[in-house]
Amino acid sequence: MSSIFWQFRNMKDREAPRPLLLINVVQTMADAGRCVRQMRKQQGLRIDDAAALCGVSADLLSRLENGAGSVRLDKLLHVLQGLGLQLVIAPSSAGLLVGQAGHAEPNEAAP
Repeated sequence: MSSIFWQFRNMKDREAPRPLLLINVVQTMADAGRCVRQMRKQQGLRIDDAAALCGVSADLLSRLENGAGSVRLDKLLHVLQGLGLQLVIAPSSAGLLVGQAGHAEPNEAAP
């Protein structure tokens, strides 16, 4: 999993800078699980409380976080929504490049 900080460039000169977004480039379900676990822990939620909040079982959330077993897309979307995350699908050419060191870098040519 690679992470980048991205700041939108289409700001007017007089606007205060917007905070940088942390974007995780997910390539496997294990990557998605790490993102989910990180967000759950940042919110101070136990796994059973987070599962109840997201409308899924604690077993499913545990499997997701550990990258074990299959998790249906609709259940993944429930978990993401419940934790304040979202799935974004973009073409590979959208400006997120994975460098050789495994770190994603913003593409300077992207808007």
